[in-house]
Amino acid sequence: MTDQLIAPPTVEAPPASWWRNAVIYQIYPRSFADLNGDGIGDLPGITSRLPYLKDLGVDAVWLSPFYASPQADAGYDVSDYRTVDPIFGTVADASELIAGAHALGLRVIVDLVPNHSSDQHEWFQKALAEGPGSMFRERYHFRPGKGENGELPPNDWPSIFGGPAWTRVEDGEWYLHLFAPEQPDFNWEHPAVRDEFKTVLRFWLDLGVDGFRIDVAHGLVKADGLPDVGSEAEWHLLGVGESPCFDRDGVHEIYRSWRQILDEYPGERIAVAEAWAPSLSRVSHYVRPDELHQAFNFSYLGTAWNAHEQRQMIDDSLAAMSAVGAPTTWTLSNHDVVRHTTRLMQSADGEVAGRKAVAVDDAAALRRARAASTLMLALPGSAYLYQGEELGLPEVLDLPAEVRQDPAFHRAEGQDGYRDGCRVPIPWSGDEAPYGFGPEGGSSWLPQPDSWAGLSVAAQTGTPDSTLELYRRALAVRRAAPAMQPVDNLRWVTAPAGVLAFEREVAGAPVFRCTVNMSDQPVSLGRPGELLLASGPIEGSPDEVVLPPDTTVWWSLSS
Repeated sequence: MTDQLIAPPTVEAPPASWWRNAVIYQIYPRSFADLNGDGIGDLPGITSRLPYLKDLGVDAVWLSPFYASPQADAGYDVSDYRTVDPIFGTVADASELIAGAHALGLRVIVDLVPNHSSDQHEWFQKALAEGPGSMFRERYHFRPGKGENGELPPNDWPSIFGGPAWTRVEDGEWYLHLFAPEQPDFNWEHPAVRDEFKTVLRFWLDLGVDGFRIDVAHGLVKADGLPDVGSEAEWHLLGVGESPCFDRDGVHEIYRSWRQILDEYPGERIAVAEAWAPSLSRVSHYVRPDELHQAFNFSYLGTAWNAHEQRQMIDDSLAAMSAVGAPTTWTLSNHDVVRHTTRLMQSADGEVAGRKAVAVDDAAALRRARAASTLMLALPGSAYLYQGEELGLPEVLDLPAEVRQDPAFHRAEGQDGYRDGCRVPIPWSGDEAPYGFGPEGGSSWLPQPDSWAGLSVAAQTGTPDSTLELYRRALAVRRAAPAMQPVDNLRWVTAPAGVLAFEREVAGAPVFRCTVNMSDQPVSLGRPGELLLASGPIEGSPDEVVLPPDTTVWWSLSS
């Protein structure tokens, strides 16, 4: 008798919940809206723009960190998890924002940074002051160095931001920081650390937040003894792959305990993992039924723009998440990568760079970005949008070195360090900077391009063929169409080379079709039903339609 390959068992998904097919809009607070005119976005500014997000048609907003912080890494170095940094406002402002969002039917997800704190955190400052043997040093990773006089780091781990992952303090011990030296890693084996974050969760849940995005969710637990990784060639930049400090099985115990807390609160509070792992199967471990609710699909974000690879990644993503009963997530841009309006056109072979961008043809890039966005919004599951993508904003490539604030940019041996290009404040109105981001005649913490006047919210509102109106129409159809609600109803349709086509079914009958021309030539297709939406101009007759390259079309098949 020969063994036969069988499909892995599929966990039955629970009844539909708001987060299973939600569209969640990421806000980078310092770049969204500046109400007090200091050049930096703030919480009251966000609150003032909530009606825009309601009209856009999203279900929830996710706020990047606004906690007290020295801002060594744009707020991902937290000194106090229970208060708001003065540059963004106060806890009262946060409470008003949450209440305002809820009044409009929007949910609020906030960032949580549990892998590391700021070096200005009270615990770390006490660890430094009290010296070797301090109980506060046990809450981080302090170690004696190697070498005759302890002059060498305790192991060979490199920092994500370049250089060694260890910094020596005056008394001779070293502390671990997988990111910047200003971001010492917590020791998650210590019960005080685990207890602290449970109280942090409850603090913000009690204030009314609807969930958390968990930064570096794959990094909390390190291998026993902190062993060497070997040659740096074996170390992936983001820790993807076998690693003593990323994607350790021990993180799942932590998230099971967090899920119990989330489930105590009404309204289906959720947690979303930023989890880099070597496979989609490993990522799915974070969203098993008793752990977190969603995990970012970075594999999809990094997929080349061609029909074969896109289809394979969509299939793989849906299969991996359905195996644990979780929805798949889709995203094309965020605060850490080159905006997809620029990124998807960067190289002829489809290679996707993370942080460094090159100049592209603006019109062609926008056409492809619109097609990609419309494809993403047609897929089953939950979609994440990054502020400004609905305006078709490109990556800002020409920021002078003296204004850049990404810490990796200033480390010669680190990453490319070009994350500032996707963090430039977005334009709202007017013909001159700051384009309504702040008061007229004011400034912005990163300079905005002169060309952005035509991309502002005001300039695009009411213009039928604008990118903003495309997003508004797409989100309205997505919200209203019954076929867009299930997370497991995609069926591929035969299509010409270079074209993707799939249908989504209701009660076993196809009622919606998405067709995407990813080739470099126009394609003629039979018209399958009523046209709902097109990412760009199309031509044709009552029986046939011609799709230009980089064009996505939605069809209603119900007629």
